[in-house]
Amino acid sequence: MLPSPTTLEDVAAAARVSRSTASRVLRGNGPVSGRARQAVLDAVERLGYVPHPGARSLASGQGERVVVAVGSPSSELLADPYVARVVAAASRTADTEGVGVALRWLGRDPRAELERLARDPGVGGVLLVDYSADVLALVPSSLVPRVAAIGPADGRVPSYDVDAAAGIAALVEHVVTSGRRDVLMLSGPRWLPGTRRAVAAYAATMGDAGLPRRVVAADLTASAGAGAVRRARLRWPATDAVVAMSDLLAFGAVRALAEDGVRVPDDVAVTGFDDHPLARELGVALTTATHPVEQIAAAATADLLGRRRDGRTFPSVVVVRATA
Repeated sequence: MLPSPTTLEDVAAAARVSRSTASRVLRGNGPVSGRARQAVLDAVERLGYVPHPGARSLASGQGERVVVAVGSPSSELLADPYVARVVAAASRTADTEGVGVALRWLGRDPRAELERLARDPGVGGVLLVDYSADVLALVPSSLVPRVAAIGPADGRVPSYDVDAAAGIAALVEHVVTSGRRDVLMLSGPRWLPGTRRAVAAYAATMGDAGLPRRVVAADLTASAGAGAVRRARLRWPATDAVVAMSDLLAFGAVRALAEDGVRVPDDVAVTGFDDHPLARELGVALTTATHPVEQIAAAATADLLGRRRDGRTFPSVVVVRATA
């Protein structure tokens, strides 16, 4: 195994200064005593520390950041809890190298925005989230070395993702094994690449069990989940289980079923996907599958800053609670 590259934290520890002091020395601005400056420079030389290319742009005053780029058709997903978790985890990781994180919607013309990012020397890396397959294809060749996708990718850029297919399949198997036969899937929007993968896993598992496949697409929000489950039950009144592609969809489904006098899980079992903190902290003890968003975002950010191109898939396991 190759040794881990020296980080700004290592330099700060060796110089016996704070990380922020070490960062100011390397940027060449901000208040630093002569003694601390020399200690940091000595540590850099002794450890062979090579600042991230973007960090060097800080010293020239051009700024440095990792951009979390949301590639959705609407800017509404900028406020999505999933995106907030990605930004927070990326920020914690980038901060160890004195690098900031910015959030940006790619807008209605993703090609133009991606080209602007490619021309910006202060952009040390781009994390693509909530994007369509079309957006992946628009990434300029000059930007590709600085891009990581948090989700399925096309091979041009590395993918950092959860094994959603395994998680969804395991959830379907869980409700089928408990005796449910009319299992509805609430999927995400069709433009999201992860939706196709999740639906395929659901369909394959239901097919193996010889059971009917019923899918309703919806935005990944609680209100969309509530509306989708109501529409689905009008069409398939025998529905006895709901497998939702996100915890927010599942929360909405549980709420709508309760308002309609349907008992969960007695009449209809409900599962989500994400193991969002709210699944543990609210009154809804939701059966779900894990989605280690923070670990995924941290790994993608660390690899961008280290110029690695490996990609990684994280496992997903079922967490059984009261709703199924």
